[in-house]
Amino acid sequence: MASVVARTSIRREPGFLYYLDKQGDVSRVGMARGGGQQAKKRPQKVAKAGVKRESGFLYFIDKNGNVCQTAMARRGGTRRKRKTASKRKAAPRRKKAASRKKTARKKARKKAAPKKARKKTGRKKATRRKKARPAPASRKKKTARRRR
Repeated sequence: MASVVARTSIRREPGFLYYLDKQGDVSRVGMARGGGQQAKKRPQKVAKAGVKRESGFLYFIDKNGNVCQTAMARRGGTRRKRKTASKRKAAPRRKKAASRKKTARKKARKKAAPKKARKKTGRKKATRRKKARPAPASRKKKTARRRR
């Protein structure tokens, strides 16, 4: 939840962006609209708030025109510290039945035939055949029939 830091009661006008500037005062600047480059507009000071910023907080102007702060959302949230590896013993991971079968098959293949003797079993690419086009004479006949 946000908490009010400074009460300024600013009336907002449409077409302006209101923000807290580096000095801790409320400023506004004309909003950029689409459609190419626009003339650079200077920000105007609207109210002196004198807010001292703290790290880890987001500052904004609410609907009532007051300066508010809220804790910034961080990725992952709060993390608890993990115990060191020496304190806890990790249980040995078991391989799944399917992966055990695959490894057994690979070992059997290696024993059965050396690498040089093995053949490649890749699929060949199918060649495309060009479709036979109708003769130009037949086209002329169809167009002649349509015109009649």
